[in-house]
Amino acid sequence: MARINLLPWRQAQRREQQREFVSITGFSAMLTGILVLYVHIHVNGMIEYQERRNQYLENEIKVLDDKIKDIKQLESTKKALLDRMNVINSLQATRPGIVHLFDELVRTLPEGTYLTSVKQNGADLTLTGRAESNARVSAYMRKIDASEWLANSRLDVIETKEDKVTRISDFTLQAQQSSPNAKKKTAGAAAEPEPQS
Repeated sequence: MARINLLPWRQAQRREQQREFVSITGFSAMLTGILVLYVHIHVNGMIEYQERRNQYLENEIKVLDDKIKDIKQLESTKKALLDRMNVINSLQATRPGIVHLFDELVRTLPEGTYLTSVKQNGADLTLTGRAESNARVSAYMRKIDASEWLANSRLDVIETKEDKVTRISDFTLQAQQSSPNAKKKTAGAAAEPEPQS
């Protein structure tokens, strides 16, 4: 006798397919959720790692900025010290020059001539004085030009005043403080022959 299955086999098959579909969909959703969670955790970890690196770099940049400030401060201190040393060296170098200058002013002054004021601006000198005649002023200028410590005399003003007894010339002349070394250098440069081509 033939067996007849009266059960609705199509419905049972549909239910079986639905169960499989639901289980596959659930498994896929669960797998997708796990994957999304993993990606989320991984990306957050990468972001935290990068933030830690950024923080480390910022801290190192602050340390370097502090070192740069210290270096700049040291450089400014060094520059100030070098400037002071240069001033001290120039003062040391010119210290004997003032002694020679006053000595030469006295040595070059001819008889019958005296100075009323001496002004110095760097190496430039302004000499004001009185002389018994214009010839004595000329002699004074020649002595200045022949001196090792004075040079480049130039007469600015000479004014002669006569009264009943005497004749006095008031004069103002310019000169430059020099040194024997500077005169040797300029004389050596003038004596050098021009290169032949």
